[in-house]
Amino acid sequence: MNRFKNYYANAKAELLKVIFPIKEQIRSAYLSVFIVVTVITLFLALIDGIMSLSLSSIIN
Repeated sequence: MNRFKNYYANAKAELLKVIFPIKEQIRSAYLSVFIVVTVITLFLALIDGIMSLSLSSIIN
């Protein structure tokens, strides 16, 4: 039982050390991820379109 109390006290002490992000930090991280994913998606769509056109012109 003593080990459980010690574990619980240590877990509680560690949780008190955690610094949770504020709303502005979450929003800026979300915006950054959204922009990066959008840019990569557009780049891959462009590459896919170029490769599709080039392969279709080679085949025909």
